[in-house]
Amino acid sequence: MKTEKGILSWIGTGVFTILGIIYIFPILIVLINSFKKKVYINKEPFQIPSGKTFASIENYISAIDKYELLSAVGWTVFITVGSVMVILVCTSMCAWYITRITTKFTKLLYLLCVFSMVVPFQMVMFTLSLVADRTGLRTPWGIIIIYLGFGAGLAVFMFCGFVKSIPLEIEEAAMIDGCTPLRTFFSVVLPIMKPTYISVGILETMWIWNDFLLPYLVLDLNKYKTISIAIQYMKGSYGRVDMGAVMAALILAVIPVIIFYLSCQKHIIKGVAAGAVKG
Repeated sequence: MKTEKGILSWIGTGVFTILGIIYIFPILIVLINSFKKKVYINKEPFQIPSGKTFASIENYISAIDKYELLSAVGWTVFITVGSVMVILVCTSMCAWYITRITTKFTKLLYLLCVFSMVVPFQMVMFTLSLVADRTGLRTPWGIIIIYLGFGAGLAVFMFCGFVKSIPLEIEEAAMIDGCTPLRTFFSVVLPIMKPTYISVGILETMWIWNDFLLPYLVLDLNKYKTISIAIQYMKGSYGRVDMGAVMAALILAVIPVIIFYLSCQKHIIKGVAAGAVKG
């Protein structure tokens, strides 16, 4: 019996190791090629850079200086942080209201939030672009409002599941002590919701940081570019691409979100499990 468990454990470890290598391999290839001269990237894509193929950090310098990548990083950070903060505050308050106030309106609001999760973005992208243009939302400040609309579905769904697990007596005790509804939420409910806050924040951050289509359709690209758009604009005339700068830009775009995810991944499972207790 112990031998069978040992064999199964060994097989499981081997399978997960192989899957890990498969997932990491593309990132390693991009990292290796980011230190090569662009002539050799297509000729020897799987060779480790050395000697005449090694470009040091020239590709990174080119990506930052020639293609204004730092500006794109700044706008991406601003949009991501701003959008995630607005989504977390607004959707958590909405979920608390929906869960504690049971009316036909709150039930309909919850159903609309859940329904928005299954609506493909492609169905509304052209209408959205037109509305954003006419309402002055083609700025990094305006796109935060749009991200709130698209990110509210999943966030409200997760927050509602967690709020149902919070004992109502805690909130009643706070109100008896003289707390207003807003103070009850921010002083009592919000600290308890920390696991789900972290989980939703991680998921929304990864989505917004890597998003290409929504900023491409909404933002005024003459003034504002995110990292994904800046990488797309590295393609020159007649389809020519500076592959060295592209590889360096991809690493600069991917590394921050990988570090962020690895440092916070344990909270995702906790938050999802906590939100599923009575959801």
